[in-house]
Amino acid sequence: MVNKGDIVARRSYNEDIFLKVIDVTVSRGEKIALLSGVLYRLFADAGLEDLAVKTKQQISHYHLSDSQDTYQKLHKIVFARNFQKKEEYFEIPPHVLHLDGDEEYLDQCLSAYRRLGLKASGLCFPEHRHASVLEEALGKHNADILVLTGHDSYKKKKGNREDMDSYRSSRHFVEAVKTARQIQPHKDQLVIFAGGCQSHFEAIIEAGANFASSPKRMLIHALDPVFIVESISQTPMDSIVSLKEIIEHTVTGTDGVGGIETLGKLRRGYPNTEYNFAVKN
Repeated sequence: MVNKGDIVARRSYNEDIFLKVIDVTVSRGEKIALLSGVLYRLFADAGLEDLAVKTKQQISHYHLSDSQDTYQKLHKIVFARNFQKKEEYFEIPPHVLHLDGDEEYLDQCLSAYRRLGLKASGLCFPEHRHASVLEEALGKHNADILVLTGHDSYKKKKGNREDMDSYRSSRHFVEAVKTARQIQPHKDQLVIFAGGCQSHFEAIIEAGANFASSPKRMLIHALDPVFIVESISQTPMDSIVSLKEIIEHTVTGTDGVGGIETLGKLRRGYPNTEYNFAVKN
């Protein structure tokens, strides 16, 4: 028996990823579960007969395996940063504004930002509302980096890869990016990452994003935007972010995320002092 709130996997996909049942509906006499990825930004549906309910032990192992992988990436990033840091300089990191269509994913990202020592504010709104709230949100938070994420999916049966009607939320991400670019057109003044799982990568980039998902219409990890943001945040503002290195920092790599040449957002000051002080953007 499958119930709302259960963690499940789809037998037709060899139970490759775990998903949470967010609702159970009836369509043409068949019970259908609406699903949200636990670690990957996937929103999908499936018949109940296709779902295998996972035990607490299986769920714990699934989270543990992912935590080990992401911790290794976080450790490498922090170690490299500390190794390269020059103590004679002080640093003013950029401010990140993250809009997410899923509160659980947003909480994961905000926690990761904190672990990486990044300044970030988060707002949770459905993807179709991102564009309408951006002007107020950007005015309030004065962000240097904007992240627009949430749920998306590509439905081949609805049309080809170029057809925006084939995507659940890509049209909303495109609209939000265009709105942000009306507010700040310069791609190095406001750096934008946008997209979710299987999003229309080309359309989002053409709308004005610096980085987006998904070149191969693949699932992306919930923390992929964080790793992109971290690389931008730790690259000095007079240097271009290495595209190969920035994408290697992500979980899903070039299949899941891509982007264009972009200047870093780290601002350094001199000289450093023996006192700690807070610098507000």
